[in-house]
Amino acid sequence: MKTIGLIGGMSWESTALYYQWLNEGVKAQLGGLHSAKIVLVSVDFAEIEALQHAGDWDAAGDILATAARSLDAAGAELILICTNTMHKVAPAVESATSVPLLHLADSTAERLIAAGVKRVGLLGTAFTMEQDFYVGRLRERHQLDVVVPTAEQRAAVHRIIYDELCLGEIRDASRTSYLDIIASMHANGCEAVILGCTEITLLVKQHHTPVPLFDTTAIHAEVALERAINS
Repeated sequence: MKTIGLIGGMSWESTALYYQWLNEGVKAQLGGLHSAKIVLVSVDFAEIEALQHAGDWDAAGDILATAARSLDAAGAELILICTNTMHKVAPAVESATSVPLLHLADSTAERLIAAGVKRVGLLGTAFTMEQDFYVGRLRERHQLDVVVPTAEQRAAVHRIIYDELCLGEIRDASRTSYLDIIASMHANGCEAVILGCTEITLLVKQHHTPVPLFDTTAIHAEVALERAINS
């Protein structure tokens, strides 16, 4: 079994899910007392969030590159950035070490394509929904037709992520807001919706809506398990 390296803490609420689901997955596949081989570097999200909103992605990339080098030194054989938004600095992480990076957008796209989905809605932070590093990758590398919510809806999705979910606050009213947005994207022709922030799974789950959801947190963990156990 390969050792999985996690760059986490953005926020720790979703990083905890990665740790839990990776270990549960290894137990399910290998049985007995088996657990995942994991090394984790958890950053201070307050520092990262300040750099995000200041637009200082180079400094944020330096922090994650340092984390990647630490994982390499600790024996990681596969690296995951446990957040969609910080894949904006994926090139900095990839250049910091020769350890392969499992890109979250690529893992999600592969699942969408396997399911036959062509037109998909995307929920996430404003950075993820509005900047090209994520939407552009899905469109250009994987030929997916990606739809994002309206400006007003994007603002609501972003606010709920930072002001509530990253703080571990789960509110019914916010879930209703997300479900309304998901329904509107489905009405706009989206065959499915990407939960493109690793915290959204804390709020919205498949049983809440008939619209097919692609949970990036779960997908990332599942693909990492496949790579760690089977390759």
